[in-house]
Amino acid sequence: MAFPNKDTQFKKGESGNMGGRPKGIPNSSKRLTRLLELVQRKKNPVTGEEEDFTTIELMDMAQIAKGLKGDTVAYREVLDRLEGRAKQVIDATVREASPFKSIDLDVPKDNSTD
Repeated sequence: MAFPNKDTQFKKGESGNMGGRPKGIPNSSKRLTRLLELVQRKKNPVTGEEEDFTTIELMDMAQIAKGLKGDTVAYREVLDRLEGRAKQVIDATVREASPFKSIDLDVPKDNSTD
């Protein structure tokens, strides 16, 4: 493996992207967090009363509403978030030359075929 040419490497403190994101401009994580924390006044689907909800709470309620309408993928996503994804055991048998006959692996169950 060849090492990079020291003469063409950036010097300490130099950037390879001189026209990059200016200082003070928030990154995508900060922008998304700010948007998800915005508050809106909406009708609570359970109580029927007006309440303040964050954007993320409204998204959670939309996912739950889809599950209530029979969307099994939405229902599974809500349960996976609450209880963790169900694990399945895989029995892997190997050739006789190996000292191991089988091993059990905990692998999250993929239910995307429903």
